Amino acid sequence: MNHVISVLVENKPGVLARVSSMFARRGFNIHSLAVSPTTDPLFSRITMVIDGPDMEQIIKQLYKLVHTVKVTEMIPGEMVQREVMLLRVNADRAQRGEVLDAAGIFEAKAVDVGASSITFEVSGDPDRLADFLELMKPYGIVDLAKSGRIALGRDAKSKNGAKSTLRSA
Repeated sequence: MNHVISVLVENKPGVLARVSSMFARRGFNIHSLAVSPTTDPLFSRITMVIDGPDMEQIIKQLYKLVHTVKVTEMIPGEMVQREVMLLRVNADRAQRGEVLDAAGIFEAKAVDVGASSITFEVSGDPDRLADFLELMKPYGIVDLAKSGRIALGRDAKSKNGAKSTLRSA
């Protein structure tokens, strides 16, 4: 099962290396990794997608790292997650219109048009990107690059006005 983990850390050299090596030592594979500053330049957010069973022990281990401030396992349905993908597809002159029409369904932006291919930029939910990739496969995928997944918890919209909380250790 994939888990999305958000780790707020102090913005210091070597923190990312310590976090990623902790997962490697325990035999976990990181499927996606994105790091960015937060609104406070003293902190960075590391967002990871990890395949594994229960994350409880991993979260406890993350808290033991010196520069970790907060660890949150994002809950499906209670988060907004996005990725960006660049995809180069075969598209000779004869099929260029067909490829562009198909890409339009996903609001993919053509960012480079060559003699025999078109490069698209598309962003959105990871499932949406996977669907776009499947739609483009029959044309022939030439190259592909995806960003790491980013995620934030949703703002609560409950009827009684109470805020839902994200699980954190």
